[in-house]
Amino acid sequence: MRIRGSSLLLRWTSLFLILLAVILTIVQLIGYSRLRGNYPPGMTIGGVPVGGLDPQAAAQRLLQVFATPVEIRYGEAIIQMDPSLVSFQLDLESMLAAADLQRTGSPFWSGFWDYLWNRTSPSNQIPLAATYSEERLRTYLRDEISSRYDQPAIPAQPIPGSPDFSAGTPGVTLDTDRAVVLIENAIFSPTDRTVLIASQTALPGRPSMQALQQQIEQLVVQNQFDGLIDLYLVDLQSGDELHFAYQDGANIAVNPDIAFTASSTIKIPVMVSFYQHTGGRLNDAQAQLMREMIQQSDNNATDALMYAMDEIRGPLLVTEDMQTLGLQNTFLAGYFYPGAYLLDSFQTPANMRTDIDTDPDSYNQTTPSDLGSLMVDMYHCAETGGGLVAVFPGQIDQAACQEMIRTLEEDRIGVLIQAGVPEGTRVAHKHGWVTDFNTGYMRNASDAAIVYTPGGNYVLVIYTYHPVQIIWEQDNPSRLGASRMFADVSRAVYNYFNLSAP
Repeated sequence: MRIRGSSLLLRWTSLFLILLAVILTIVQLIGYSRLRGNYPPGMTIGGVPVGGLDPQAAAQRLLQVFATPVEIRYGEAIIQMDPSLVSFQLDLESMLAAADLQRTGSPFWSGFWDYLWNRTSPSNQIPLAATYSEERLRTYLRDEISSRYDQPAIPAQPIPGSPDFSAGTPGVTLDTDRAVVLIENAIFSPTDRTVLIASQTALPGRPSMQALQQQIEQLVVQNQFDGLIDLYLVDLQSGDELHFAYQDGANIAVNPDIAFTASSTIKIPVMVSFYQHTGGRLNDAQAQLMREMIQQSDNNATDALMYAMDEIRGPLLVTEDMQTLGLQNTFLAGYFYPGAYLLDSFQTPANMRTDIDTDPDSYNQTTPSDLGSLMVDMYHCAETGGGLVAVFPGQIDQAACQEMIRTLEEDRIGVLIQAGVPEGTRVAHKHGWVTDFNTGYMRNASDAAIVYTPGGNYVLVIYTYHPVQIIWEQDNPSRLGASRMFADVSRAVYNYFNLSAP
């Protein structure tokens, strides 16, 4: 009886333990199934913890986190930027799909076994999948931050009645490129959503060329010049131009430009044409004649060079070359020697004007813009091999242009444009003036130059005319007159390009 009773108790105990084990297993299975329906502990999506959440709750958390405004601090300003303003969008579908794949990717029973033994799998990290518009961010930075909080620099301003400029005021502007990088990082971060963006110093720039024109006009009046001045200026870095004519307090149209007697400035076209006809190389005798033509403004040397090109048509060849360059208002119709025949007559858009007349010589004429354009072409030819090289390939090369400019630098007279720049400044130029045959009065004075400066190189061409007499220097202590006017105008242009120079 005792043995049977003990055996029965053992059976019932075994059955109870088996039943308990089954119940516990079912409970654990239910718990594991519920856990498997959510994301595992330690999982992150885009850096946001989603462990224990189902996909819907995880999506809501992601939307909530990444919809938080980005705080932008710029100077004293604090700006809250809604990510939607830059078209920020989460790719929830792809991120949740990747998370679900990791959640359900392991075999059920092996995962259950790890669950029973409290073995946790390595935490899963799903990278952020999102997009935004950099273009819209830059627009936001420009319109909402820069426009409100920047402090633009104040350009230097001309000092009235002086060739000098007042110092400008530096400004503070947003470093947009750096700000884009920092804000982009914050937009994609679930935690670091505060950005301190830097500013950068904006140096004061030049005033407008219109302001320079007004300054030059004031200098013309101040120096009591009552004739006509036509000025052509080109910034050789940017290509910006200033071109105007001024007389008796009023501007005169310069399209087409005004025809002037070219006088000795026509020797620049002669030089270019001679180099073109000799293939860009001069022998010793030709080089000596070239120096005499430019440095001494010798007319006999000029005639000798043109005679070498063609005994009869030398001047006309110069004209044809200028027309090839598109300089329709520039011509040379005869030699320089006294009594030289007029080889041809030329009508140009400039000398056909009826509203302005400088009584230009029928032998040689040009305009400031024509000669200025030629100087620009010569400069680019010397610097880059463009300009004249492109028009006369195989006839003029970079070395020839460099040689021409060195020759022009030897025209050292110490007045006109040269008088307005600091000692030692490179000025490649040719000057010219004409006196009336009957009265001996000067009626034309001109200068065309390439000026090399620390603040930028430029071409400056100035032509002046007076129907009676150009007063070179007034007889008073201030020595007013055309001489000082040329120097003041040249100094104003130099200062315009070198605002930081002493």
